[in-house]
Amino acid sequence: MKRDVTSLQSETKLIFEHSHEGRTGFQAPPTPDSLPAFELPAELQRKNAPRLPEVAESTAVRHYVNLSTRNHHIDRDFYPLGSCTMKYNPKINDEVAALPGFAGLSPWQPASTVQGALELLGELSDALLEVTGMDNITLQPAAGAQGEFTALLMFRAYHMKKGNVRKRIVIPDSAHGTNPASIVLAGYGVTQLPSDSNGLMDIEALKRTLDEDVAGLMITNPNTIGLFESNIAKIIDLVHDAGGLVYMDGANLNALLGISRPGDMGFDACHINLHKTFSTPHGGGGPGSGPVAIKEKLARHLPVPVLKKNGDLFVWDWNRPDSIGSVHTYYGNFGMHVRALAYIRSLGGNGLHAISENAIINANYLRKKLSPTYQIYIDKPCMHEAVFSGNNQKAKGVRTTDIAKRLLDYGIHPPTVYFPLIVPECLMIEPTESETKETLDEFIEVMQQIDREATETPDLLKHAPYTTPVRRLDEAGAARNLNIRYFDNANA
Repeated sequence: MKRDVTSLQSETKLIFEHSHEGRTGFQAPPTPDSLPAFELPAELQRKNAPRLPEVAESTAVRHYVNLSTRNHHIDRDFYPLGSCTMKYNPKINDEVAALPGFAGLSPWQPASTVQGALELLGELSDALLEVTGMDNITLQPAAGAQGEFTALLMFRAYHMKKGNVRKRIVIPDSAHGTNPASIVLAGYGVTQLPSDSNGLMDIEALKRTLDEDVAGLMITNPNTIGLFESNIAKIIDLVHDAGGLVYMDGANLNALLGISRPGDMGFDACHINLHKTFSTPHGGGGPGSGPVAIKEKLARHLPVPVLKKNGDLFVWDWNRPDSIGSVHTYYGNFGMHVRALAYIRSLGGNGLHAISENAIINANYLRKKLSPTYQIYIDKPCMHEAVFSGNNQKAKGVRTTDIAKRLLDYGIHPPTVYFPLIVPECLMIEPTESETKETLDEFIEVMQQIDREATETPDLLKHAPYTTPVRRLDEAGAARNLNIRYFDNANA
């Protein structure tokens, strides 16, 4: 039955007033009716029609299909990008997210008209809390980096509420580059500690830096060397004893599902990359999503609004005076939430456990097969990714960059190179659980062939790739000599 517009507006007003009754915290967004009329200024309005080509539909389709084949993507071939978990995205996730009842929703709708969507957010929240062992969660952050920033703002609010002024966050030297960036954005100073000889956090160095200025520790587990921090419980106790909080960068959660939970380890907060661990589109194909799960001590500082249930009705709670405020427009990237829950529901608990087991098996298979040719940085079993050094090939006059470029000629996307920075000529390879043994064997054969080429014809590698639409670029020169042009099409 078609809804009466007047009745719908009246219902919106009633629900809005009910949801915000007695609110003393952050202001909710305005309703559509309260927005002022807006007209684009005359000087910004187009004077002529855009110059669009008139082509047949078949021509347009072929144009974009041909462009897609020039790009490398996970649907085309192997994409072993370490620390980014570039796994296959099941198409059922996209089909579910495209259902009209999800794709056709507006964030302006009153809560009573989107109860199914809010129930989905509640179910996803419960699933992620079960996976992480945490107490509360926000789905707002649009990526892992924004999740880091969100958690650090909550750390700051927590300490300020207790009357403490703390100035520093500690990180290991193997940290993701987003960690120090998030720390500075949150108003803290960065204290970086060296890793020990086993590629793990140096506990003695940590002890020496812990004082009343330390607000917390950010650490990835498993770390970017692909190793589980075996002393994590002791590390967390040390930071807590010093009055600090501990944050887990969840970029590598793909190795822990059903095996170990950040909350059980003692972490106070962690982010979850839905676009990595739970197979939603990644990066420019996303957008991403980086929910933050927390312990109860931080709950009062969660971003607003917070989803809660009022009787049988899901509502948005804005009455949270100690909140850090909103960190994302509306309530997060809803389409990614639909995809992640579809993935979780498709697999179930046992399936999620199998994901991590298979990711670990695949990574260790590559480690064992490639270590006779490529130097393994820490020669012991890894978790989800294997980290190699190209030092053996460098001795032949070939750099890691050359290896990466040559892989493109074989139709394989290069792994992460030169990160983490503590590994010389680094090759960080993550096969993920979604690749078959046949694919891994083909990759191993290609990597061994490239090593033979480095021995016999090193110049071949130095000028690769040869088969891509664009040959090797002068990346350093492009970064130093930017050539940026703006085309004013509005007045064309």
